[in-house]
Amino acid sequence: MKTYKLTVFETNGEKILDESFQAEHDEAAKELGEKLLAEKQLLERTYRCTSPSGKLLLFHS
Repeated sequence: MKTYKLTVFETNGEKILDESFQAEHDEAAKELGEKLLAEKQLLERTYRCTSPSGKLLLFHS
């Protein structure tokens, strides 16, 4: 399992979520990241999800 990072920001740049989670691979992390965003009703905010190597998997501004 790898550790991925999901970060969500307010429009002023303030972090409102900074959460790590585990996934087997990048595709599973993308799905899990989108699920977490939907559950927390943060899909319309600015967010990013990155892999342990720094690869950007999800991004919305």
